[in-house]
Amino acid sequence: MTDPRLHDPMTRRLFLKRAAVGAGALSLPSLIAACGSGGGISGQSNAGGASTEVKQQLADTLVFANWPLYIDQKGKKRPTLDEFTAQTGVNVRYIEEVNDNEEWFGKYQAQLSQGQDIGRDLTVLTDWMAARMVRLGYVQKKDKSAIPNEANLVSALQDPTWDPERAYSMPWQSGMTGIGYNKKETGPVTSIEQLLTDPALKGKVTCLTEMPDCMGLIMQSNGDDPTKVEPAAFDKAIGTLQDAVDSGQIRRFTGNDYGDDLSSGNVAAAMAWSGDIVQLQLDNPDLEFVLPDSGGNIWTDNMLIPTGGDVFTASTYMNFVYDPKVAAEIEDWVNYICPVEGAKEELLKLDPGVAKNPLIFPTEDMLANVKAFDPEAADNPDYKEKFQTVTGA
Repeated sequence: MTDPRLHDPMTRRLFLKRAAVGAGALSLPSLIAACGSGGGISGQSNAGGASTEVKQQLADTLVFANWPLYIDQKGKKRPTLDEFTAQTGVNVRYIEEVNDNEEWFGKYQAQLSQGQDIGRDLTVLTDWMAARMVRLGYVQKKDKSAIPNEANLVSALQDPTWDPERAYSMPWQSGMTGIGYNKKETGPVTSIEQLLTDPALKGKVTCLTEMPDCMGLIMQSNGDDPTKVEPAAFDKAIGTLQDAVDSGQIRRFTGNDYGDDLSSGNVAAAMAWSGDIVQLQLDNPDLEFVLPDSGGNIWTDNMLIPTGGDVFTASTYMNFVYDPKVAAEIEDWVNYICPVEGAKEELLKLDPGVAKNPLIFPTEDMLANVKAFDPEAADNPDYKEKFQTVTGA
């Protein structure tokens, strides 16, 4: 995908939320995760179920596949990547090729299933897809001995159900899914029930094409738990969504392209992602993001080392970006939720306005009001088919 906006940091907002991002198995509000930094790897990693020796030597080049506009950028330079090269001597080949979780997986599945090297040392995928990669044996364990800065990982993200003790993954960024609305077009929209049934919003609402995001919000509105999806609860949520479609409440289903419509007033309210609204507010201060009264969603994108990737070099990079000063530099540009303890304090020195934004560093009350979508349900073909039938995808 080529677009001139990819080089403009002030209009990168429409690309910040990745298509089909879904949500994962970690639950920030629980805040009871055990520390994942114990049990360091003694020179071995697992790839496709087999053990391989980790060579404790840096490669000449790190090949890093990420989503578009998901790292700090100044002009054509990416300062933290240059810092990494200066510190380690490792050049970074940075590839913006992950435009969609399923698309990326489909591109490399055949090679990965054969245990082949796909030419990527590091890639960033969302929780539910990361869970699939781990389950299928398509990724290698980190070299934890090379990641002392893993101690800076926020406690709530240390032990997701799909990767206990973070043996295979490290969070890159997190985000919240809730409601975005335009104050010029409507009063406050604070609940999913209001979004889907208020006559004043009829035909002025968009919902998300990503099933975990959309259904997670509706399930919570219905009083059901999206972290462990039951068939009856899913069907109830599908019924709620179908009613809103049949009534004409929903204008359309979107990826992150709801942004322009929300800013221009073509729609009054939308299911929205926190980082998008942060960026949209740069141009339109009339936009607001709220977590629904019944609760919002939380998701995390994760660094993974695919089969054939250089484990030690990738792990060394993971350690680098978990330095709070480096994390603050990245966060100042990306504007999603930072997973690194100490980054906020560093960012207060660098950019106090960003550091004080609760959509970037959420309050405890906000974190207590979000849940993650069941990763197995996110991959359930029956659920996906039912959702696509309603949305027309």
